Amino acid sequence: MSNIQVPVMAEAAARGEKPEYLFWVGCAGAFDERYQKVTRAFVKLLHHAGVSYAVLGKEETCNGDPARRAGDEMTFQMQALTVIETFKAYEVTKIITCCPHCFNIFKNEYPDLGGRYEVTHHSQFLKQLVEEGKIKADPKIFSNNTIVYHDPCYLGRGNGEYESSREVIAALQSKTTEMPRNRSKAFCCGAGGAQMFKEAEPGKKEVSTERTEEALATGADIVATACPFCMTMLTDGIKFKNKEEEVKNYDIAELLVMSLGIQ
Repeated sequence: MSNIQVPVMAEAAARGEKPEYLFWVGCAGAFDERYQKVTRAFVKLLHHAGVSYAVLGKEETCNGDPARRAGDEMTFQMQALTVIETFKAYEVTKIITCCPHCFNIFKNEYPDLGGRYEVTHHSQFLKQLVEEGKIKADPKIFSNNTIVYHDPCYLGRGNGEYESSREVIAALQSKTTEMPRNRSKAFCCGAGGAQMFKEAEPGKKEVSTERTEEALATGADIVATACPFCMTMLTDGIKFKNKEEEVKNYDIAELLVMSLGIQ
């Protein structure tokens, strides 16, 4: 399955086809070397489950979320209106994305500019596929691992979605644990509010280090995430603590692919 041909909206439209879902890859999913692996994993799951989808490919641009978070409203609106016009051209009504920041802005902020869509985060979509029996994890793969899940702010507190990722992890039938600060009281990874793109303010400790220490203290050997920002910060935190040999950071999509043995 490593030679998957990812369908592109423009090519599908040229054939007179209209995929059910637009998979919004996002900046991290397209350009960040580590998160490209998550994009590939999620695409493998879409094909495994026979989902009708396509990506925008070269027509996808930033949706403006980082600009708005950083206070640059004009750039945000320029980006957003461009994206909305692209969606109109392909009659997009349903969007799936792996990024909680993209999920949040499409779901909650694009409607103010006329962009109204059915938006699903990949944790919610994967939970649905598991429930429908389209993805069946092998319980032996992670039977000797302990997984702790970190709640992304924009998925959890921002949109009240705490359980989908946990239910996906439960399907792996591994041991699980929780950090003391979880769900509505979870602690940020340190990347939100455009902090990802700037130097930290003066302080005693990086936010990412604080959260990584909480994860390591649980004794888990896998830290599961569902956000590209969280993955970057926690992976860096694990390296900072010199624990990258003992503790791995995986997205829930990667864990499912590993449990299925898909190459």
